[in-house]
Amino acid sequence: MAEIGQDIAKAKAFLEKGELVGIPTETVYGLGGNALNPDAVAKIFATKNRPEFDPLIIHTSSIERVLEFAVEIPEVLRLLGEKFWPGPLTLLLPKKNILPDLVTSGLDTVAVRIPGHALSRELLSGLDFPLAAPSANPFGYISPTKASHVNDQLGDKIPYILDGGTCEVGLESTIVGVERDKVVVYRLGGLDVKEIEDVVGDVRVMTHSSSNPKSPGMLKNHYAPTKPFVLGNLKTLIKEYQLKGVTFAVLSFRDVFKTVPIGQQIQLSPSANLNEAAKNLFAAMRALDTMDVSVILSELLPEQGLGRAVNDRLRRASAN
Repeated sequence: MAEIGQDIAKAKAFLEKGELVGIPTETVYGLGGNALNPDAVAKIFATKNRPEFDPLIIHTSSIERVLEFAVEIPEVLRLLGEKFWPGPLTLLLPKKNILPDLVTSGLDTVAVRIPGHALSRELLSGLDFPLAAPSANPFGYISPTKASHVNDQLGDKIPYILDGGTCEVGLESTIVGVERDKVVVYRLGGLDVKEIEDVVGDVRVMTHSSSNPKSPGMLKNHYAPTKPFVLGNLKTLIKEYQLKGVTFAVLSFRDVFKTVPIGQQIQLSPSANLNEAAKNLFAAMRALDTMDVSVILSELLPEQGLGRAVNDRLRRASAN
């Protein structure tokens, strides 16, 4: 298994040798590699078993360094970067040829962000290159929010995991770009769309696609546990599966169900706090996926604030 620690110099040394390192961010843990090294980038795809048509997000330490590998930052997107970086915002920008085509899956744009985690920013500040860093998990599975999650699934494939504790946001970044002078949200995430609209006005929110994505995080079936994941009215679903005699676990927003064993249900936020629910989502899904049950039953959250992004992940988890 991988070594877990907080030694930035050790993480830096591995990255400079072309190795991959698990890195903490405020959203989820990333699988970091030198974005300018084609071999390191190829290793990311191979380690995650990620399809090469799904582009990666580039992480760097400052808005000035973004222009080392992006042609420009359109003014409307610069406003967002200045407001929300470091933080859970990714901008889709025209790329420079310094980036290997594999990073962007051959697209002429690159997804970029400055993470809001102090440990990862310190690491990035000491590197001469940006990091390509998708979520540090096998492709399609639940994203990791703790170093132990990374080690459980990729620890036999990478040498080191930089331990930054539990991720504060717990959902991937919100991805934003511009099409025909209109701001577009390509992926709902840890930055609420309302906050973006407060800066730039109305935006268009794209639904995810099943192939040839324009940005990372647009595939229909993603963030999924290994067990069947069913969305609906929990009271109805619980009765239905009890009548069928099928063993199940329950993931609810806030409610506890008296007819379900307490050890087979998790509440995302007993106080109905959407931010708390977002932070707890992936860890709860992982816990339920390890239970001795046949199916996981869940429900959508209120379609507001980070509830929209949580619902996006729930819908994708249930897509199959």
